[in-house]
Amino acid sequence: MPDLPVRTSDEPLAADAYRYIATHAWWMGTFWDDAAEDPSCYVHLSEHLLQQWTPAMQESDWLLDRVLTGRVQWLAGSGEAAVAAGFTLTDHWPVGRFRAPFGDFYAELNELEPRRPAGGWANPTPEFVALLPRDPRALRARLEEDSPPGRSYSGPFRSAVDALRTCMLPADLRGALYAALLELPDVTLVDEVKDLDGNLCHALVHDAGPTRTELLVDPVDGQYAGERDVLRRSSPCGLAAGTMIAETSVRTSVVGLIGSPPGF
Repeated sequence: MPDLPVRTSDEPLAADAYRYIATHAWWMGTFWDDAAEDPSCYVHLSEHLLQQWTPAMQESDWLLDRVLTGRVQWLAGSGEAAVAAGFTLTDHWPVGRFRAPFGDFYAELNELEPRRPAGGWANPTPEFVALLPRDPRALRARLEEDSPPGRSYSGPFRSAVDALRTCMLPADLRGALYAALLELPDVTLVDEVKDLDGNLCHALVHDAGPTRTELLVDPVDGQYAGERDVLRRSSPCGLAAGTMIAETSVRTSVVGLIGSPPGF
């Protein structure tokens, strides 16, 4: 397995503490004007600021603060035409403060009770994480078994990114996972890449399928630090190859109080 320049470590998380996750993101959204004589597709990027407090004890309350800044970049179609056709940015993204055990933030919006999630790559519960191998070859085999290669919107690299995005994987598992990913086809390591906010990161780059994905890694502790997705081929909505369709910058720390940012 490769000798990684990525070194992983964890800040201690006491039983009554929270992992604070701050995300700055530009995410793509699509709006269709079905009422037009010729249905039109409008594609935009919108800016998001998220803060999340994840408790050490998963059954305790989690808190998500989600804000839309109002900044929009139109990739296909004009903003004026989209608004005239009925586009409203807040219709596409839930915003506000959401608090619920197990991180089931939107249960209340759907008139449901928060539920303990089943473990998986997209939702790596402590029980799921504890059963994953720490040997990189065994971990790659598990990824390929759960997420077979060759699918457009899944596969082993995508499943690993889903898990890392939660910022809930311990240091020993993150290190093994990066080593496993670098053994996959079409994955390379770039030592210095700037994220959305100009911070230098390592990047594990998956250059295959519909998008080129950069998985950004904090060079200090090997924690997930964001992503960047760029189209590798043109899309049906008229986006050209090379268009950036998602970009995030993520920073984490440990705090003692829910709702309080680092330093308070």
